[in-house]
Amino acid sequence: MNRPRPLDITLHQASRVLEVSFDNGEQFRLPYEYLRVNSPSAEVQGHGKGQKVLVSGKQGVGISAIEPTGHYGILIRFDDGHASGIFGWDTLHDLGRAYDSAWPAYLAELEAKGLSR
Repeated sequence: MNRPRPLDITLHQASRVLEVSFDNGEQFRLPYEYLRVNSPSAEVQGHGKGQKVLVSGKQGVGISAIEPTGHYGILIRFDDGHASGIFGWDTLHDLGRAYDSAWPAYLAELEAKGLSR
């Protein structure tokens, strides 16, 4: 099965949202904070299953640059200095599809641990 590929990627700096349109008609508006706390980097995801780190304090994070990485994804440079982890097209698509359930779960986990955005 072919996975969707992006047709357009737009940074909306004022609203801090990355908009991604895919060739299957799906379009997602992903907040910078959501992308930062779900970075595919080992720093966030850990080095194995179940090692994901809960990242807090990123509510005001910005994106300073996006760099293409081959034909399979982008490197997002966040203004907090984080610039590791390639956001592949599949990752961006999966993050978009999961947003409605993943974001409230993230907020609940922050609250349960007494952490702030």
